[in-house]
Amino acid sequence: MTEDMTGPPREPGSQWYDNEAGPLVRPYAMTGGRTKPGPTGVRFDLIALVTLEPGAPGTDGAALGPEHRALVALCRKETQSVAELSAGADLPVGVVRVLLGDLLELGRVSVSRPVPPAQLPDERILREVIEGLRAL
Repeated sequence: MTEDMTGPPREPGSQWYDNEAGPLVRPYAMTGGRTKPGPTGVRFDLIALVTLEPGAPGTDGAALGPEHRALVALCRKETQSVAELSAGADLPVGVVRVLLGDLLELGRVSVSRPVPPAQLPDERILREVIEGLRAL
């Protein structure tokens, strides 16, 4: 606990959090002012699945900030969608997309994009398959 001359003792680190406003570190500070992921312009859908690369170096690299390490830790447990990572890391989706772009460029994660609707099988064919299986 630390003492503040203007009020009661506070927990260490609490000076970075305001109960009414939330965290005092703004999203642009976490991303270095960037709003788009990487120079390649990769776009991460909310349902895109992020997997930690098996041969990826550890999380102790100098290029990784605390938010990057939090995303890597979440991916280490299991493959997660961009939306799940955003919720798990308690970060805005836009920030997570920029940070994932960094991790993708560093070779720490891989991203599998969702199948476009035009490539999904026709519903009629799926119903025929189900009916055929029921007939067996």
